[in-house]
Amino acid sequence: MNLLKGKTALITGASKGIGRSIARRYAEEGANVAFTYLSSVEKGQALEQELAALGVKAKGYRSDAADYKAAEELVNQVVSDFGSLEIVVNNAGITKDGLLMRMSEEQWDAVINTNLKSVFNVTKAATRVLMKQKNGSFINITSVVGLRGNAGQANYAASKAGIIGFTKSVALELGSRNIRANAIAPGFIETEMTGELDQKVVDEWKQGIPLKRAGSADEVADCAVFLGSDLSKYITGQVLQVDGGMLT
Repeated sequence: MNLLKGKTALITGASKGIGRSIARRYAEEGANVAFTYLSSVEKGQALEQELAALGVKAKGYRSDAADYKAAEELVNQVVSDFGSLEIVVNNAGITKDGLLMRMSEEQWDAVINTNLKSVFNVTKAATRVLMKQKNGSFINITSVVGLRGNAGQANYAASKAGIIGFTKSVALELGSRNIRANAIAPGFIETEMTGELDQKVVDEWKQGIPLKRAGSADEVADCAVFLGSDLSKYITGQVLQVDGGMLT
């Protein structure tokens, strides 16, 4: 359909899971794709080749979005390599779960820095570029946990709730420059991370979902395609739940 043809997208944390699916769907829709990875070097290199095989320009960057200076250098390098930047997908994220009474400062800081500070870092760096163009779309991956909380994930829930407030604020600040900012809140999505859960736990989760199944990373990616394309050009400051009705 080429919904993103001619656009350049930067996707953080794209070597696996939801980020990888978004990168592939973007390439399938004609976007040139710049993406980051950190520890999964081989997966990052493999994804670069896979995307290039779809006939678009693709390049992976080993970069830590939680590092303010590194994020700035990343955006500058992407613009230099690709010539433009229209879409930014802030997807990088980790979990370090534990009950609050047992949660260490390291667990808190690591999750806040990777999940929330990285969104600030990359968004601020890219804002200058998008403001000059007077066009662009920020898509931030949050979670239903950021909307309702979750026992044992105070750090993760706080980071994802922070992303929602940040997204709405950016939408208000940059709307006059024709720059949109939206968030996607996935529910129970089948990824490598959820694949490690006990089957009994998975079945209990599914029973609480109106559609009675987990979602796929591709279904989250389809939402990201919509928000990156001109189909959503009058949508900003919103949180789209891709959760099978979990929070209905």
